[in-house]
Amino acid sequence: MKQKADFIITGRIGKIDAKEKVAHIDVATKYPYKDKDDNWKDRTVWNRVTLFKKQHERVTEIGVGDLVTFEGRVGQSSYERNGVRHYNVDLTVNDFTIERRKGEQATTTNDTPPAEDDDHVPF
Repeated sequence: MKQKADFIITGRIGKIDAKEKVAHIDVATKYPYKDKDDNWKDRTVWNRVTLFKKQHERVTEIGVGDLVTFEGRVGQSSYERNGVRHYNVDLTVNDFTIERRKGEQATTTNDTPPAEDDDHVPF
């Protein structure tokens, strides 16, 4: 069996920090939960993904607020600062798909349920 550590994140683009050879993108995902009064709420979680090479070249295709699915590999790195070791989880993108542009309405067919309303995403 092949051993691997992969991720899939679907969320809204919050920030794009593109440099010459690398791009870091902050992606907001929503997780529903019930509060103490039994009301449904959404908890927003931010993830930072990193793009190199071919995926880095495609960064111009996406913008803040777009709904995008990122797929890639998970890694871990560490560094030491002032005698304290710090650990990072690295999310390196292998591919991404633009699901919907900011402001686009969700479309439905008879085979698919209606997409959720993303108007309350924090940007």
